Amino acid sequence: MFKLENRVKEYLQFLAQKGFILGEDAVGFITFGQHYTAATDEIVNVAIEITLKAQKEFDGSFFISLLEMLKENQIQNRKQAYQFVKERNIMS
Repeated sequence: MFKLENRVKEYLQFLAQKGFILGEDAVGFITFGQHYTAATDEIVNVAIEITLKAQKEFDGSFFISLLEMLKENQIQNRKQAYQFVKERNIMS
């Protein structure tokens, strides 16, 4: 079984403190997505953030698709990720 990386765990704890508590199914998608795409903690965290902002809740399919797009387009940081979703009208 895959494990979440420390920075992703810390980000999920931060979200929980803000009232965004993600269930086991969401954590499973996040863990799977990070290992499936070999995404960095920074990209996983920004993908979680964008998913929550775009969908108003955690949508595992959206999250995985977003991670795949970020990886395919060689997005390496938060700024690039937000530019990418803006250019593609992924988030209003």
